[in-house]
Amino acid sequence: MRILAGVGYQSAWFNMYHIFKSRSILFCRDSCTHHEPLASPDKASAPIESTYDVWLASRVLPTGELLVPGAHRKFSLVNVKLACIILWTCAFNFFIHIWSLHPVRTTLMMTLDVVRSIFPAFRGYSQALIIDELQTLITSGNFTWSRLLHLVASELVRRILESLLDSFAASNETVVMDSAKFYVEYVQMEQRIRLDIPTLSDPAVRDLLQESDCFVRSFSGSGFGLLSPLDFIHIVSLGTEIFFHILLIMSLTGGTSHYGVLLLSIFSATLPLFVTWFGCPQPHSESLYTPRETRAADRQEKMRNLAYNEAHRPEIELFGLGEWILKTWASARKVVLDSEQSQQLRESSFLSKLNFSDFLFAMQSIPLVLLLQTSSASLGSLTLYRSSIQSVILAARSLLATSRMVFQGIFFMSAFCAGRNLKPQLQPKEEDTMCYQASRTGASVRARGLSYTYPGCSEPALKDVNFTLQPGETLAIVGYNGSGKSTLAKLLLRIVDHDQGELFVNGVDVRRYDPWDYHQHLTAVFQGFSKFNATLRENVGLGRVEKMSSRTSIEAAVHLAEADSVVTSLPYGLRTVLETPGFESMTYPGCSAPLRQHGLSGGEWQRLSIARAFMRANEPQVDLLLFDEPTSSLDAHAQNQIFDTIDRISRSPITGTRTKSVIFITHRLSTARRASKVAMMENGTISEFGTHQELLQKDGAYAALYRASV
Repeated sequence: MRILAGVGYQSAWFNMYHIFKSRSILFCRDSCTHHEPLASPDKASAPIESTYDVWLASRVLPTGELLVPGAHRKFSLVNVKLACIILWTCAFNFFIHIWSLHPVRTTLMMTLDVVRSIFPAFRGYSQALIIDELQTLITSGNFTWSRLLHLVASELVRRILESLLDSFAASNETVVMDSAKFYVEYVQMEQRIRLDIPTLSDPAVRDLLQESDCFVRSFSGSGFGLLSPLDFIHIVSLGTEIFFHILLIMSLTGGTSHYGVLLLSIFSATLPLFVTWFGCPQPHSESLYTPRETRAADRQEKMRNLAYNEAHRPEIELFGLGEWILKTWASARKVVLDSEQSQQLRESSFLSKLNFSDFLFAMQSIPLVLLLQTSSASLGSLTLYRSSIQSVILAARSLLATSRMVFQGIFFMSAFCAGRNLKPQLQPKEEDTMCYQASRTGASVRARGLSYTYPGCSEPALKDVNFTLQPGETLAIVGYNGSGKSTLAKLLLRIVDHDQGELFVNGVDVRRYDPWDYHQHLTAVFQGFSKFNATLRENVGLGRVEKMSSRTSIEAAVHLAEADSVVTSLPYGLRTVLETPGFESMTYPGCSAPLRQHGLSGGEWQRLSIARAFMRANEPQVDLLLFDEPTSSLDAHAQNQIFDTIDRISRSPITGTRTKSVIFITHRLSTARRASKVAMMENGTISEFGTHQELLQKDGAYAALYRASV
């Protein structure tokens, strides 16, 4: 790729990235509506209103059941009609996007593919002329070896020129395919990151994204049927090849003897035919990655893991990591694609594309000239008949197989296009959206009748939750395991949406806030916090990615979390790569050893998650801090230090007045005494609410739990 495009190609990747970014924004603005599954399973009667509806209708069986994601669509009249709708509604726009990445190269690729489809027929005709000329020379008695060598040399020159054109066409096609591959992979990553947890929990959306993934993988040759969607032009080229072969056959068919030869050629072409591939073998050389390419490949996989791993989704949404993930992945992916194509160019040459099998097949027929001296049919006609019929049959088989795969690929393309138009469920309508107004005294929270049921569950996790938190207050949420504390935290952080009731933050319905805007004014530690396969600096800096490069900000957050000893204990300090469970370091050819990683204890990981939250906690626009079991793995002394830090951060350093509201979930009731208010949760609801002393005097569930814990 670097060889073909020169200096200007390097910047083209980044220009392409900005194009994708702007297009993604446009797709979010234009007709971004979340589609519910069709109410009726009857494809014939179901209303077809969007690409999503067409895709879903193609999965519905006559019994009303749905095909599993990635399954074959039956070739039926209904599905053919649906495929036509897809081609009409989204295929054209999709291919226009692909074409606009490299207009000249893409047009050239399509033109050359059609031109190259004429070569087989032209090759057969050329060989037939050579054989007929040889037959004439032999029968006339003027045969000379020099003349034979001249004809053979002319054919070889023609084949070399044809191979050069094939090599150029293949290199040009690689550039186009790499750009298209980058484009669809970027869009798919953007889809995953843009959608929120409630949307991703929809079974229909999950199936849609799975089939969209099949479509994206097909660009790398690892998708459905190993057929790239751009290979649709092969249908045209195969049709062109068949057309010219048929023209040759019809032009040479005349008379009884010729029809006999035609029948003989058809019979011989149907028999198993094995030919030898003559080429120029290339010495095997192991692909080696440079250190830069190794780091890029490792970083690319890490970013993909972040985008696709749902365990990281809450923190990705809360800390607004989507844009950073996309930019980092795009930069690393560019390096990997450049490396892959450079390796392909080194390992290939036009000589490796020379195929002498059919050339030798024709030359082996030369001895039959003597047998045909008295025949009205020439040896060239026989050779042309045989090769043309064989080519027509093979091309027809290939055309049928390609058409079947293209038919299936159309529905995967509809999943990809429909996925781009999905809107996150938590995103309010534009006319209802309100900008978050941060308070200088902390956020106020009012919940009335909140209820929430996890998808697929019959019993609600939360039911009729009511409480009020005034600006600057601290709320401790306590209760037994499974009482709904962490679920309530997810609702307050706008990670999931409540089913019933009302939730107001700073006097505004939380559903009217753009989730991205809302999350800019919060920070949190999750009970199931993420352990990223990255350096310590990145694990902390992800709490505020725009300050990740600031060593001062990182060290300040680490110090607030009392994690200085963790940094000093590691061999490379902030640059140490941390080992995470379930994600192994990748090795690459040319790497002498895998990237060395270092493990941490549960308490050390928890300190880093707290430091991540503290990256943002000091910012003036943040007015709500939420901590879900932030000190569960820490001893009592460390726990007191962390809560002292939280109290200090929530106050003005000048006046000491509270500027941030704090909510923390804890199973250690000794820390609940620090809070302004305490909420006791039982069976998914708040059974008691008040100050620590008020609840003790009430002598209810909280008092009993408190006496049991001290």
